[in-house]
Amino acid sequence: MNAPERALRADARRNREAVLDAAAELFAQRGDAVQMDEIAERAGLGVGTLYRHFADKQALLAAIIGRRFEAMTALARAADEADDPWESFETLLYGYLESAEADAAFRFAILGPEKPSWNDIVAEKTDFSAIIERIVRRAVHAGRLREDFRAADFVMVTRGAMANMTGPGAWRRHVTLVLEGIRGPER
Repeated sequence: MNAPERALRADARRNREAVLDAAAELFAQRGDAVQMDEIAERAGLGVGTLYRHFADKQALLAAIIGRRFEAMTALARAADEADDPWESFETLLYGYLESAEADAAFRFAILGPEKPSWNDIVAEKTDFSAIIERIVRRAVHAGRLREDFRAADFVMVTRGAMANMTGPGAWRRHVTLVLEGIRGPER
């Protein structure tokens, strides 16, 4: 491979990251009112360049989620290493939500009216989901989570908490109340 091809790839990666950064800022500020041409302008790129990377707003939202899922997967792997199943679950839950609290664009992508194209982030979602499944199964088996709690319930709990990220401490209060309802009897 010659140097111009490598430079083009590096340039394309920089352009993609510039689009993601610009989109994250704009979605965090204005939600779904943001238009693709505004994102391209904020990134300092032409609209054609933006569309070469992302076919539509759903693909762009999926990329924002995918970028966050990479970090969340690392967090989940660390949480999965805890010996105590409840500590593992709680570490994952709070780490996920603290990360989401700091990322308004991620929250918008998850909760907003535009549905992301999950097909674009299958690998990221699959890795993260497998770890959640394992952590939840361990906590249920140990009696630390109620017997009928499932990995899909983790998603429901986190979405509820993200919807309550409206003021200082609001989501933490939500999680405290939810945890009281899902905690198992401890065998």
